[in-house]
Amino acid sequence: KQWYQRRVAITAGGALYKGTTDCVVKTVKNEGLFALYKGMAAPLVGVVPIFAFNFLGYSHGKSLQLMNNPNKHLTPINHALAGSLGGLYMTVLIAPGERIKCLLQIQTTGKAKYSGPMDVIKQTYRESGMRGIMRGTFITAFRDMPASGCYFGTYEATKCYFRSQNGSDDLTFFQVLLAGGFAGWANWAWAIPPDVVKTRYQTAPEGKYKRALSVVPELYATEGVRGFFKGLAPIALRAWPANACCMLGYELALKAMNAVVPLEEY
Repeated sequence: KQWYQRRVAITAGGALYKGTTDCVVKTVKNEGLFALYKGMAAPLVGVVPIFAFNFLGYSHGKSLQLMNNPNKHLTPINHALAGSLGGLYMTVLIAPGERIKCLLQIQTTGKAKYSGPMDVIKQTYRESGMRGIMRGTFITAFRDMPASGCYFGTYEATKCYFRSQNGSDDLTFFQVLLAGGFAGWANWAWAIPPDVVKTRYQTAPEGKYKRALSVVPELYATEGVRGFFKGLAPIALRAWPANACCMLGYELALKAMNAVVPLEEY
């Protein structure tokens, strides 16, 4: 995704890639198959705590809404509000992780500035301190809070629809996968424009942009509205299966834990 969102902007002579397929083909041809996995160490290490924080915030969000009325039925809107808190929770971890990943992924052929994630942290801290590592935190929160709300709200709304069709609270394996897939698409329906802005801001040379919002007028002037949706195809292709599996795992984990320690909430 970062390849397509950012590398079209680092060439003065025009777009480097015609589309998603062209991006994949040229990257593999010029840099090898493993170039597709550049910068993956940071998100792989962080993915477990990031999602743990997201679901923790989601759980806390639901609990806050049930404080004065434990028997209250939470609607999809309530789940969306709870999910937004989850998005805030995970921003603390995801912002520096994506900053590291972006800086590694935009390195093209030739002498690379960074040798790996730890080198990114060392050099960035030396150049601009902790602020440089956390660069893009605000735009990440602006992306992830509403996106996470859309995610959990859509997931619950889809589950409600299937429950009404089934006449039961139990969902089939396939229905959980569908609900998770729709949730993933809803998440990125909001997240893609701020994600493009975030990527540009986090990978720009130090001092080019005063703040993340400074990217917006420049991007619109050079690429129009279409520029805010760069990377939509690879994101859509990834979002459905990834989130379908994520929510299936979530539901199976809840059932397993509930079998050991029954919880009223579930």
